[in-house]
Amino acid sequence: MSLFETLSEMIDLRSFSNLWYWIALAVMWSTLSHRILGAPFDMVHRARKYGGQQAQDLDDLVRINVNRMMFVVQSAGVWLLGLACFVLSVLATLGFGLSVEIAQAVFLLVFPMSLVVLINLMTAQKILKTAAQGEDLYKAMTTCRLLIQLLGMVCIFLTCLWGMFQNLHIGPLGG
Repeated sequence: MSLFETLSEMIDLRSFSNLWYWIALAVMWSTLSHRILGAPFDMVHRARKYGGQQAQDLDDLVRINVNRMMFVVQSAGVWLLGLACFVLSVLATLGFGLSVEIAQAVFLLVFPMSLVVLINLMTAQKILKTAAQGEDLYKAMTTCRLLIQLLGMVCIFLTCLWGMFQNLHIGPLGG
């Protein structure tokens, strides 16, 4: 038996039984729920608590990021939407239509991220429309974070259910 065969038998390289997939899932949701509209959420707490320069820094950072997001949406939004829909369709077809496990795993990572982008865009549009600053901005960012965290809980739960189903269906020995 070669070294490669021995390692392949000891280390399961399937997506849902791989520890690195679950670590990537946790890191992804942790990062998505920490950075709201490109600003670390702890800045919201500091701005609310201390005001002054902290609040001005948050206002500036969010304004810059909101303007960047809206520029991208206005200049290339249709193309990016088309590309995202194409990639998601390919992953969904490969994963769930043709039972390719890696495509299922990537789809269960990427599809929720596209929903987070939509939540961020809706929040950015609201902030831009109302020219939110101060307490209105903090409230909008807190609501955005809450929605992302709720989405994260649901998506992690569904991913875990699907991963457990796949692991039980395929079996411990991969066949």
